[in-house]
Amino acid sequence: MSNQNKYDLGDIVKLKSGGPDMTVKEVLTKMNHEFNGSYRCQWFAGKKLDMGVFPEESLVAVTTGSQ
Repeated sequence: MSNQNKYDLGDIVKLKSGGPDMTVKEVLTKMNHEFNGSYRCQWFAGKKLDMGVFPEESLVAVTTGSQ
């Protein structure tokens, strides 16, 4: 596991296995402020804001195109 995080606060990611687009809410760190390998992400499930913690290896970046 690398000590350097791949994603930053506000990045849009999704699970490699699929699912909704999620926003990185927090880059999780150890007590010494080194990246611990996981991110706290949030997304909307209908009108409900949901949140979860995911390891970096399970995420891919979402490329934003035209809206």
